Amino acid sequence: MLNPSDRKLVEVCYTPGQYELYQEGFDIVVVIDVLRATSAITTALHYGVDKIIPVATVEEARDYQSKGFIAGAERDGQVVEGFDFGNSPYAYMDPKMKGKSVVLTTTNGTKAIQMAKDKELVVIGCLNNLDLLCEFLISQHKNTLILASGWKDKVNLEDTICGGAIADILLETRKFRSNEDSTVAAKFIYRSAREHLWSFLRSSSHRRRLIKLNIQKDVKYCLTLNTVPCIPILRDGALIKLENDVMDQKYAQNGSMNSKS
Repeated sequence: MLNPSDRKLVEVCYTPGQYELYQEGFDIVVVIDVLRATSAITTALHYGVDKIIPVATVEEARDYQSKGFIAGAERDGQVVEGFDFGNSPYAYMDPKMKGKSVVLTTTNGTKAIQMAKDKELVVIGCLNNLDLLCEFLISQHKNTLILASGWKDKVNLEDTICGGAIADILLETRKFRSNEDSTVAAKFIYRSAREHLWSFLRSSSHRRRLIKLNIQKDVKYCLTLNTVPCIPILRDGALIKLENDVMDQKYAQNGSMNSKS
């Protein structure tokens, strides 16, 4: 067991609007936007997209599009006019996307990624890569901030639960510590929800927004644990897959690890 002074910090920040209050002293930022940006990004890289360039605004995405880039844009859960896709994970499973560079802007997730881009390491997290991501963070053993994208700078339930899950797993190793009440609250919300995650998140406000748009399939996909053996990291302004041959082998051996969803 490590001495308390050797334990690294892990904290949960609920929204990008609070980022400046938390960001000092952290080496790694994990950006999460469960419904749906970070789930889609993780899926895209797993299915062979070469890289994703996250941008904060639709105007930036259009500029890239005018230069010949494939670009996706989502606002308020819907595909922006003039773009072929938004942030549905299923859009990135198309074999035609394999090997491509894709520009993406979303309502919440890409904004959060842009805010954190100057940190030593920015990692993308979601429920789909939860266990694998935590193994990586534990191996890195650095001060880690979990930045939830929320919904338009408001707290949302699914990101809070995902952030609490990551924090809980890291804290259980006793190699990490936390100081903030936000982390304590997120951890215990996750613990309350983990045995009945799907039922718990039925009351999520963003889930209700997406259901109204008739994308139940996306919601179920994004709320399923440990289905995508991929960790996206930010390098030179683009998200790429962290390469590790052990990842695919581990998931193949374990099969389905999503029984708690």
